[in-house]
Amino acid sequence: MAVNLRQPAQGCIFHSDRGSQYCSYDYQKKLQAYGLRPSMSGESNCYDNASVETFFKSLKAEVIWRQSWPTRRQAEAAIFQYINGFYKTRRRHSYLGGISPLAFEAKVA
Repeated sequence: MAVNLRQPAQGCIFHSDRGSQYCSYDYQKKLQAYGLRPSMSGESNCYDNASVETFFKSLKAEVIWRQSWPTRRQAEAAIFQYINGFYKTRRRHSYLGGISPLAFEAKVA
C-alpha cells in the first residue's frame, strides 16, 4: 500500500529491525521487486529504530490498549484510521518541531 501511495524512487531505502519477517526470503524478494534497498538495524542496537518504536508505543497507548474489536477487520480499520486520519495528518510530533508528519513533509518538500 505504501509503495502504491508514495511511489518511491528506485533505490529508496527501506529500514527495519532484524525481525524474522523482514529477513525472510519472500519479503526480501518483494523489496527487490519494488526497487527498494533493504537496510536493517545493527544487531542489539535499539537506537536504530527509536522513531519506529515510538510510533508503536503511541499506537498501543492511543488505540490498542483502550479498545477491543469483535473482528480482525474492524481492528485493521481502526488502526488504518488512526495512522492515516490522525497520526500522519493531525498528531503533533516534538521531533518535527510540533507539527504533523504531513505538515513537516510539505514544509521540507
